[in-house]
Amino acid sequence: MLLITGGAGFIGANFVLDWLATHDEPVVNLDKLTYAGNLETLASLAGDSRHIFVKGDIGDSALVEGLLATHTPRAIINFAAESHVDRSIHGPGEFVQTNVMGTFRLLEAVRGYWSSLEQPAKDTFRFLHVSTDEVYGSLGAGDPAFTEDNKYEPNSPYSASKAASDHLVRAWHHTYGLPALTTNCSNNYGPFHFPEKLIPLMIVNAIAGKPLPVYGDGMQVRDWLYVKDHCSAIRRVLEAGRVGETYNVGGWNEKPNIEIVKTVCALLDELRPRTDGKGYAEQITYVTDRPGHDRRYAIDARKLERELGWKPAETFDTGIRKTVEWYLAHADWVHNVQSGAYREWVSKQYGA
Repeated sequence: MLLITGGAGFIGANFVLDWLATHDEPVVNLDKLTYAGNLETLASLAGDSRHIFVKGDIGDSALVEGLLATHTPRAIINFAAESHVDRSIHGPGEFVQTNVMGTFRLLEAVRGYWSSLEQPAKDTFRFLHVSTDEVYGSLGAGDPAFTEDNKYEPNSPYSASKAASDHLVRAWHHTYGLPALTTNCSNNYGPFHFPEKLIPLMIVNAIAGKPLPVYGDGMQVRDWLYVKDHCSAIRRVLEAGRVGETYNVGGWNEKPNIEIVKTVCALLDELRPRTDGKGYAEQITYVTDRPGHDRRYAIDARKLERELGWKPAETFDTGIRKTVEWYLAHADWVHNVQSGAYREWVSKQYGA
């Protein structure tokens, strides 16, 4: 049995779906179901006894302790987090509450559970904490990619809260011996991504005939990782990662945002042409850059390849095509997540 926290969010839900497609081992899925948590993503698991969903908060110690005592998981994978930089700028308190205090309370509940285990279950237990490359700060154009030894220099309330959670996990391992692992990933993309992030926002806005908002000059560089590759990396780290270690997970796909947007437009021109014969790139609109926008992230994932033999299966060209095709084929899912609250948020963030 695995306990997955945040398993109705983008990466967590993809992990649950991929896990149950290839494993018989059941999962308990704990998710608070905030705006980005979506049970419709997990609709294919309805009636599957291997998937036990529990609505709740990782900061609810009594709930977590009860789940641990009832289901006795052999491992916990912590995806639960507030994760959008823009939202953290407008409302940092929620990020501190979930990412810092929530992780603290989760670690304490897990420590108590792990301490009570008998051998060999105690030795084989794992706590895997899923984090971000944003904790390392921003890179210059000629700087080498982030390695696991880079110092932490978070620049947004989101990345600062994730950095704090990483430090807590490290401390609980070194102080209490909790068998923890941490992964720091680059920007994910793929199916079931909530359409406030760059790629799904561009797809959804393009086919709706809306502007495609690009921050600043659009030359912010990110390393793009297909979500299913990220899930395979987490499975590998869970299986064979060295306790106490951090593993960076990247896609080896450094690209500026404007190139991503133009790639999406070109694919849509091919797969869903505009009825007026014009290209979707005509909808690109440059908007005021967000405060403290990091210029470049890049992940050096050689440690993960060297120690555990993991490499991404998708190139950016194959992954982005699969992503655009998925969104075009799942208009109902997109419609259902675009609530009034979401539309108000996009209007607030990017302007009418």
